[in-house]
Amino acid sequence: MSEPHTTNGRTAAQRGTAELIRDLGTELAELLRTEVRLARLELLHKGKEAGKGAALFGVAGVIALLGAMSLLAGVVLVLALVVPTWVSAFIVGGGFFLVAGAVAAFGGVQLKRSGPLVPEDATDGARTDLRLVKEAAKK
Repeated sequence: MSEPHTTNGRTAAQRGTAELIRDLGTELAELLRTEVRLARLELLHKGKEAGKGAALFGVAGVIALLGAMSLLAGVVLVLALVVPTWVSAFIVGGGFFLVAGAVAAFGGVQLKRSGPLVPEDATDGARTDLRLVKEAAKK
């Protein structure tokens, strides 16, 4: 069986209630600090792992871009069988500019639809809290 917890050589039964409550507060504060340190270390580790994963996604994106460029060169060369090479390059490039313009227009519509970038719920909550505090102060 384990021994009762002692502080300054006295068991919990020998200490007063005030001393026990003070010790409880001190130990809870230390427990909280330890938990925060542990959480920081865990987040630091997870952040490093996430950073490595994000970097690998970036590398994969660059490699995919190079592959897409190679495929586009192939499309230009296939079109060059029908029209001059420089015309086929303009056709492929122009097609991509048209697609980019359509995507940009759609993005603009989405941005307008999203409204202002203000946390409206949080702002409304803060206004309500401020109003309640002012009303309580008047009483």
